[in-house]
Amino acid sequence: MEKNKSRIPVREQAPEVRAKNFEEVSYGYNMQEAQQEASRCLNCKVPNCVRQCPVSIKIPQFIRKIVEGDIKSAAQIIAQDSSLPAVCGRVCPQEIQCEGKCILGIKGEAVAIGKLERFVADWSREQGIHFTGREAENGMKVAIIGSGPSGLACATDLAKKGYDVTIFEVLHRAGGVLQYGIPEFRLPKNKVVEAEVENVRALGVKIETNVFVGRTVTIDQLMDNEGFKAVFIGSGAGLPKFMGIPGENLNGVFSANEFLTRSNLMHAYRSDSDTPIYVGRKVAVVGGGNVAMDAARTALRLGSQVTIVYRRTETELPARAEEVHHAKEEGIIFKMLTNPVEVLSDDKGWVRGLKCQKMELGEADESGRRRPVAVAGSEFDIDCDVVIMALGTSPNPLLANTTKGLETTKWGGIVADDFGTTSREGVFAGGDAVTGAATVILAMGAGRKAAEAIDKYLNS
Repeated sequence: MEKNKSRIPVREQAPEVRAKNFEEVSYGYNMQEAQQEASRCLNCKVPNCVRQCPVSIKIPQFIRKIVEGDIKSAAQIIAQDSSLPAVCGRVCPQEIQCEGKCILGIKGEAVAIGKLERFVADWSREQGIHFTGREAENGMKVAIIGSGPSGLACATDLAKKGYDVTIFEVLHRAGGVLQYGIPEFRLPKNKVVEAEVENVRALGVKIETNVFVGRTVTIDQLMDNEGFKAVFIGSGAGLPKFMGIPGENLNGVFSANEFLTRSNLMHAYRSDSDTPIYVGRKVAVVGGGNVAMDAARTALRLGSQVTIVYRRTETELPARAEEVHHAKEEGIIFKMLTNPVEVLSDDKGWVRGLKCQKMELGEADESGRRRPVAVAGSEFDIDCDVVIMALGTSPNPLLANTTKGLETTKWGGIVADDFGTTSREGVFAGGDAVTGAATVILAMGAGRKAAEAIDKYLNS
């Protein structure tokens, strides 16, 4: 097969079409496209792409199998290290991880590793292929708090080692942020998320939904009364942050967390839903991360004109370049170097606008980015009737507060080492519950490390 010098483009819905529906934006590769793209891989002797992958997928090996047309073997290779390949192939920031270290990317375009992973995972699902090999049962029970990426990854690795694993999920559907945080047009729920969760169940993992650990039952009770020898906390970071400016308590102000949860988990984007969502005529989304892009693009699809307000320049936007590109294509307005100072009210207590001030970049702050500084006398109003705050999230302190001997940080994160070991013996933690809001793949990596530590702890 003749090698292509340039990356094979991925087919997508046209912007003017997709801006009005919740169907997946990207169509992904077909077999011919996947093989053409896979043939670009140099099969490096020292694969830096693998070193940069938080779950250490054997990237050159699975790509080589695609070139050979052996997709089942490619899927088997990926399954050794990842329990959520169809998810990661869609939402992971490959450009700063595996693809960011691809040799081809130095002078040209990196191999589309994420798109190839998605192709393999989708092919496996469509062919009904599952990999459920596990060691003999060892009789030891492990509890996982949260069914998001870190919990699912930890549960998968422990189940393969023969542990009796139960996941406790507070919501009525498993998947955590995959279910409630990422829109349908980026991550289809029934086709992808539910299928990947079922693959975890196929390993023998039990998932109990509608269980609020810290209320329904405590970690202490699970360990003292229910026979669980170890617990992994993968409860994520679901407590939204606000700016503390006047007017944030007005009708029409949402956290992005609430807005996306209602839309995704409660299907508010569907006309037959019992939980409709108010979006108004004009929406201002405050923030520049992936969650801000998700909220903005969701509001657009629900019929609103949308403006993203961000206090730095486009260069500093933390969102994936692909998501920013898609948002712009769909008609979302970007107001850079702009910072809200007040949510304006009408005479009935509803949002009527957002007062902002222009910013300029000053000296670098502790993160290394230049700090935004207000420009005197630059205030102006943005016309809107809904404001969505997408400023990040922190862990809910309830779980830590109801568990004896569990040390936390000043912002509510659970203190744990690189392998998830906490101050409470037998209790491990990882993902957003420890680090604060991060990426799906980093949470999965934390879950895998914790599974390794739990296995060592229970066999020591």
